[in-house]
Amino acid sequence: MTQHPLHLVRATANTPKAAKHPLGELDAERVAKHLVLFRPQIEAVSQLIGRARSRIPGMTDDSIVERVVAYNPDCLWAIAKRRRYNQDAPVGEGFVAMLPLTAAGLRHLGAGTFDTRNPDITLLARPGERPAGIYIWATFAPGVLAAGVALFMRQMASPLYRGVDIYTRPNTPDGFRFNETLGLKKGAKIGPHFVPYLYVFQRATENAPAYDTHHANPKEGEITVSVVRTLEDLMRVVSMRTSVYINEQACPYDEEFDGNDLSATHLLGYVGGELAGCLRIRFFADFAKLERVAVKREFRHTRLAFQMARAAFELCRMKGYRRIYGHAEKHLLNFWSRFGFKVLESAPGLTFSNHQYVEILAEIEPHPNAICLGVDPYMTIRPEGRWHVPGILERSGGRSATRGVEERAS
Repeated sequence: MTQHPLHLVRATANTPKAAKHPLGELDAERVAKHLVLFRPQIEAVSQLIGRARSRIPGMTDDSIVERVVAYNPDCLWAIAKRRRYNQDAPVGEGFVAMLPLTAAGLRHLGAGTFDTRNPDITLLARPGERPAGIYIWATFAPGVLAAGVALFMRQMASPLYRGVDIYTRPNTPDGFRFNETLGLKKGAKIGPHFVPYLYVFQRATENAPAYDTHHANPKEGEITVSVVRTLEDLMRVVSMRTSVYINEQACPYDEEFDGNDLSATHLLGYVGGELAGCLRIRFFADFAKLERVAVKREFRHTRLAFQMARAAFELCRMKGYRRIYGHAEKHLLNFWSRFGFKVLESAPGLTFSNHQYVEILAEIEPHPNAICLGVDPYMTIRPEGRWHVPGILERSGGRSATRGVEERAS
């Protein structure tokens, strides 16, 4: 809620201290016995913000805060002591204010062009829209109210916000100490920009399934995996397999691109944000077939192949499969045995594209939350591999039905 000089953080070259209360490990259940977190009514915003003005310099006008909260009520969470809390007339004693940034908003934050004193509403996520980043606008939680951050983080662990990185820019000594106590990292990489005065709590892979760990700001050497959902991603698959199989192994084009790519699910693997590998899965009546694993030469010493195979298994389990089938060259059997694959002894070997293969099979257990009849119907219309995150069609469910009404009425 402030626009402040940056020399305070730029001048400090302190060695990071061990976090006393890591943000990702706060005990919300214990805190909930003593504190309450709630979204205040719009008419209570000015009174709540007024409590913090003497402690936080340069706070923005009440009217701006009210405008932001009216746009998205999740932007302000009040904290109160449970013994004083009256559900019929709730009064906040402290608060956590945050801005859920769209992809454009996050880019502006990285470029230093995001106005935190008077935020552009178009750069903020709408209610029910998953943000690209979360910026902590202001925190006022003196004394025991500081523990209320645990309750706020429980809200940020909901499907809408889970895994979204959190950014903050303190401008008071208490703010700096608070960030260090919670273990936030000083200096944030946002797209092409390194922002030394921002603190970040990286959650992009937090609780994400193995097949959906890729995010915008990976660390150097970090291995991530994503499901192919766009034509651009499919072109990445083509590029990767052309490099590995056609250029390195001289596989004929029409044998490598065999007519099955548009009826399959593909995974892409990244190392530190660089495209490094891919994998294909095809689904049959009672088994899934794992195939076309390709890893760029310079990344074959990493665990990328292992992570992609693990992700493929998780995806198949989520779809309820119990068997995964494949073809493997004999010198790779040791690798595939780590996932439970065994050679089908009674099956004949096969040869294609100048390589000899044996048939392998792994028995697996479906995921306990596998998608099947009876699940939330919205899950079945979410993007492939994003069943854990509300999708755009789900958000559209908040609108009134306007089509087909006349037909049904008649």
